[in-house]
Amino acid sequence: MVRWLLLVLMAAVLIFVPTQLKPYGIFLMSNWLIFCVVATGLNLTVGYAGQISLAQAGFMGIGAYTSSILMSRYGIDFWHTLPISAGVSFLFGIMVGYPALRVQHHYLAFATLGFNIIVYLVFRNEDWLTGGAFGIFDIPRPTVFGYPTNDPLAFYYLCLAFTLIMVACAWWIVHSPWGRAFAALRDNPTRAASLGINIRTYTLLAFAIGSTFAGLAGSFYASLLEFIDPYAFAFEYSLSFLLMVISGGSATIVGPLIGAGLVLLMPEWLRFAKEYYLMIYAIFVMVLIAFCPSGVVGLWERFNTYIRHKRMSSAAAAAALKE
Repeated sequence: MVRWLLLVLMAAVLIFVPTQLKPYGIFLMSNWLIFCVVATGLNLTVGYAGQISLAQAGFMGIGAYTSSILMSRYGIDFWHTLPISAGVSFLFGIMVGYPALRVQHHYLAFATLGFNIIVYLVFRNEDWLTGGAFGIFDIPRPTVFGYPTNDPLAFYYLCLAFTLIMVACAWWIVHSPWGRAFAALRDNPTRAASLGINIRTYTLLAFAIGSTFAGLAGSFYASLLEFIDPYAFAFEYSLSFLLMVISGGSATIVGPLIGAGLVLLMPEWLRFAKEYYLMIYAIFVMVLIAFCPSGVVGLWERFNTYIRHKRMSSAAAAAALKE
């Protein structure tokens, strides 16, 4: 009952609260929804499949630039660029997944970080393709059944629908045989191989699916800003996406959504602290990770476990008194 009430409350907040916000507030909410999709894709790779990746910002940039180049230079409609962005990101995800077949843990983190740096350098230096440091301007926003989404609130609701669809896809993947294979790969690769799971295929698939989520989100991100430059996809943002997954709670569906809110929106809420807001934010994150490594969702689960044990103890005491 509590979960259903929280779900209804969250739906009401997402639908009605943006109508009371100014354009900047609506922009932040739209940005949060897009980052939720990026973090959800990374959660499938890191949280469920157990493969460390620091290339998620690079995948997001690949999707953003693919969509932006096709729309701004060739006049292709946004909805036609989406499957192309997804396909290109999927192929790059498979390519990045190959190092995971030979190296693991921090070695894999360095390999994916190197890929993100290479992608960033290509975005910045290849002026003929990406516009270089100046980026790409005049990126159009999509139309939905003939209705433009230039209004911030209209584009927000489009992002909300997109996020709900992608989160539903992630839920389906997690509860499908793919998700169970990912979990087996994360927990014990040797045992998974002994059970007939193709380690090579599912490792590459984990990176490919996570990169596809990021590429699709990148297309929406480019239309949200109507301008992109290389600096939005530097490796620092890959670290931020990993922080979203860890702080919210990896290997959970709702964890990356909470983590994206913490990483993106919390600094804005702390603006009242002026020059100290980043220090307060950093201390909060360090305390959260130190005392609750499983994230906010893990903190909630520990609270539920405590309440459950307390109820059981009370019931046992009451039964003892009756006897």
